[in-house]
Amino acid sequence: MRIHRREFLRAAGVAALRPSWPTFAQEASGTIVNDIHSQLNATRIRRVVEVDSLNGLQAAVRSAAAEQTGICISGGRHAMGGQQFASGTTMLDMRRYSRVLGLDRARGIVEVESGIMWPALMNELHRRQAGLSQQWAIAQKQTGADRLTIGGAVAANVHGRGLKMKPFVGDIDSFVLIDATGNPRTCSRRENAELFKLAIGGYGLFGPVATVKLRLMRRQKIQRVVEVRNIDDLPAAFGQRIADGFLFGDFQFAIDEKSDDFLRRGVFSCYKPVDPATPTPSGQKELVDDDWQRLLLAAHADKTAAFQQYAAYYLSTNGQVYWSDTHQLSAYRDDYHKFIDARVGGKDQATEMITEIYVPRALLPGFMREVAERFRINGVPIIYGTVRLIEADDESFLAWAKQSYACIIFNLHVVHTPQGVDQAAAAFRDLIEMAIARDGRYYLTYHRYATRAQVEACYPQLTDFLELKKKYDPDERFQSEWYRFYRTMFADRL
Repeated sequence: MRIHRREFLRAAGVAALRPSWPTFAQEASGTIVNDIHSQLNATRIRRVVEVDSLNGLQAAVRSAAAEQTGICISGGRHAMGGQQFASGTTMLDMRRYSRVLGLDRARGIVEVESGIMWPALMNELHRRQAGLSQQWAIAQKQTGADRLTIGGAVAANVHGRGLKMKPFVGDIDSFVLIDATGNPRTCSRRENAELFKLAIGGYGLFGPVATVKLRLMRRQKIQRVVEVRNIDDLPAAFGQRIADGFLFGDFQFAIDEKSDDFLRRGVFSCYKPVDPATPTPSGQKELVDDDWQRLLLAAHADKTAAFQQYAAYYLSTNGQVYWSDTHQLSAYRDDYHKFIDARVGGKDQATEMITEIYVPRALLPGFMREVAERFRINGVPIIYGTVRLIEADDESFLAWAKQSYACIIFNLHVVHTPQGVDQAAAAFRDLIEMAIARDGRYYLTYHRYATRAQVEACYPQLTDFLELKKKYDPDERFQSEWYRFYRTMFADRL
């Protein structure tokens, strides 16, 4: 079945009936939950509470407090570091708590319930502004998948492919958080400012976000400009695109370690604003679900062919016109690896796992050369990888973008055996070490494989963060496997 962006938006915008209290999943001995992408975080939780209202959210928190049980919070379930799960706890499933509450057209701010996902939000913004010559739209979202909640974007302080954007903290005007007593707290740069800084990128450890007010940007038409370039030219090429007024862009690099192009040559796609009267023809080329499946299969079976096919497709779309919001949508099929495994064989289960590394932009070419050398020696299997940009985050407490970085995403093939997981963990630690040598960092959301020394080098404020968690949640009501791991790692300092 071929699913296009418009069809996906319409399907995702269908609203469910909304009772006023949480739905409790009846699980006699608990239930196993896992993340969608890596599927390496299987966790037995006590029960699931499907939240669909503010009253229900408060009741769930107060019920757990009365029972003296922990709470974990989940949305789209794409984080891979165990942030949304904790064994033995009540899991709040936020996905049914998903309305758009209001749109301030004067200020360009939309208020949403935190369980809403990107396609539904876009769909409702389009509906509310139908026929208007000037419309508001989201500024950025994560790339690679769409069924991700706004609450999750707050909790992980995500980013997209903007060329001059800060992480998601820059798009947040305010939010309402439910604290450990079940009471709502409005958090902004002016009200509960410390909690605002902690909760954005705080992985739900200070309580579930109930509602969010997002800053929007004007919806505009943009044109894709595509080149195939080398990594040595990339910092200057990004700089020129920014100087020329481009808004979005990324660089998808070659992944075949047997090729001279490995981590060096890539597809450089950027997007510039065009006249609003520019048509967007209905017959434009677009990669849909089945196309992505074929590319993913090629990335596992014939990496050079995969890059050639991807580059040929993108070059054929040079000059196409999109909208600034919907061009950020992506096809993602849950459990896609079953399709891959059935065709390439392999006796053990396998998936992919992501890490994201940050280095100063001028140091990107040297970093990629060193990665290529090490990964060739160690036989590290990359399935895809991308370079994007980020501006510095001077607001969130656990900030990962401490300066204007190049962001390098590596999606590695991981076989679900002790040896396979160890190989991936070693590769991730190698990447982090190479980044640290260049005053770089890594993203905490995707795994827990960094050494203590690496964590301290990249996040020296982490122990302060953990202590502040106890200040706001002294009974440690809000839990996760991620939190338990780092609480143990730094037990001697807490």
